[in-house]
Amino acid sequence: MTDGSRDDLAARRGAERKVYEPAEDSGVLADAIAERGRGRLLEVGTGSGWVAEQATTADAVTEVVASDRSPYACRAARERARAGGGARAGPSFGVVRADLVAPFADSAFDTVAFNPPYLPTDPENEWDDWMERALSGGESGRELIEPFVESVGRVLAPDGVVLLLVSSLAGYDAVLEYAAGCGFDTDDPVVVEESYPFETLSVVALTPSSGE
Repeated sequence: MTDGSRDDLAARRGAERKVYEPAEDSGVLADAIAERGRGRLLEVGTGSGWVAEQATTADAVTEVVASDRSPYACRAARERARAGGGARAGPSFGVVRADLVAPFADSAFDTVAFNPPYLPTDPENEWDDWMERALSGGESGRELIEPFVESVGRVLAPDGVVLLLVSSLAGYDAVLEYAAGCGFDTDDPVVVEESYPFETLSVVALTPSSGE
């Protein structure tokens, strides 16, 4: 990925802000939740809370919890939750400041959804601010994806599902290979996929492999 394309992506996604605002990838994840989300749902890295709000309208979702490590994102998401913001009625969602899934109880969620920071970024060119943290996936684009995949199984119900957004910029095959190594079934995983001039976005459904 060239520096120019990274700058273009950052500009498209509001890099001047402190909170990640809804973009193409947000809509793709929301569509996947509408199709596969169910029961008690956790959205990791909620940003503005827009995806969590959309999740409250999914037919099979009964409760939504949104989390983010950014205090600015948590504030924005709480304001959205309080406002009720959605066009359709649905359950309200809670907001927790959290690093990935660290504070949550074992087997607490039927669905865990995550739109991770995935822009491959040269460490020498990283910006030390909250928007950078919402965008940058480190050199590989998988700096947050891999620890998430390693840890998410703990909070997932035995028959639960992880809905993970994967950009072609971060290496689709590499992500699936890593997930398989962490005990997830990755056969026919794509729930929703959209292609854009600069990337292809896929939401994959990861379920615990038999015997895990």
